[in-house]
Amino acid sequence: MDFVEKLKEIKEKYDEINKQLSDPAIVSDQSKLIKLSKERSDLQEIVETYERYSTIQSNIEGNQEIIGTSDDKDLVDLAEMELEELFTEKADLEDKVKLLLIPKDPDDDKDVILEVRAGTGGEEAGLFAGDLYRMYLRFAELKGWKAELIDINEASMGGLKEAVLGLRGTNVYGDLKFESGVHRVQRVPATEASGRVHTSAASVVVLPEVEDVEVEVDPNELRIDVYRSGGAGGQNVNKVETAIRITHIPTGIVVQCQDERSQLKNRQKAMKVLKSRLYDIKMQEQNSDLAAQRKSMVKSGDRSDKIRTYNFPQNRVTDHRIGVTLYNLSNIIEGELFELIEKLKIADRTEKLKAG
Repeated sequence: MDFVEKLKEIKEKYDEINKQLSDPAIVSDQSKLIKLSKERSDLQEIVETYERYSTIQSNIEGNQEIIGTSDDKDLVDLAEMELEELFTEKADLEDKVKLLLIPKDPDDDKDVILEVRAGTGGEEAGLFAGDLYRMYLRFAELKGWKAELIDINEASMGGLKEAVLGLRGTNVYGDLKFESGVHRVQRVPATEASGRVHTSAASVVVLPEVEDVEVEVDPNELRIDVYRSGGAGGQNVNKVETAIRITHIPTGIVVQCQDERSQLKNRQKAMKVLKSRLYDIKMQEQNSDLAAQRKSMVKSGDRSDKIRTYNFPQNRVTDHRIGVTLYNLSNIIEGELFELIEKLKIADRTEKLKAG
């Protein structure tokens, strides 16, 4: 089988990396050590699956030999019973391997810019945007990622009009890339006296953070405005013009940052957001032909798509793209997104496998 040969090649590569990692010359070179450790980590699950697959195949052959040569009826019966289980496990492992061999999205390892904005629903939409913002912050904390506030525009009653976050860590984009879209909430608002359930919405955009080499920005195409921060931080913040607003004239994209007291730091953060948005536009253009051929169930390019509903009265979260409903909203809103994200990843890989 073709995939078995592929697995053998991966195992050889994995063994070679392990050999290199024990070389003192590599150990003393920090950049090479990090690169090889990352490669090893990426291959580990495939290699472990292959080793289990090889063991199963060997056991199948052993049982078949017993069935074909032994005169001991009890032993043959036992071998036949085991053989059925072994074939089932072998088939499951083959399915798993095929999913693992699907090429990885090169952006998965990137850090992200995450934007949350209140949508329709007035004050309740702002409160829900605040809930989503805290949900992602908590998830980042559980994952051990570093969160960096870039811009925040607060609404009344503790809600948010919008917030922009930088998240850094391992496989951040790979975990969060399916979160982009419109999130709906169904609950009784704090402002509702009659106890009626309302529906409100907030939008989430997740952008991979890009290196300078990936996106070129002509300084002549930028308009940069400096103004006084209007956010929290005490009286001193508002006395000095440190907040930055950058307008990219060709696209009309406007980004701003007022979180830092340093104008330079705010400018650097704002440029990071601008480059990520420009990269996103570039990637969407490149993917438009593919999207026309095959509309992806999981990762829709349309940011206006309603992707998920959070129903508080029923403690229910439904992801509409994959038809999954979980009755643990209270945990999910506290950042426990692991099960939902894993189901989205599996659906995406399965879809890619079907597409060939």
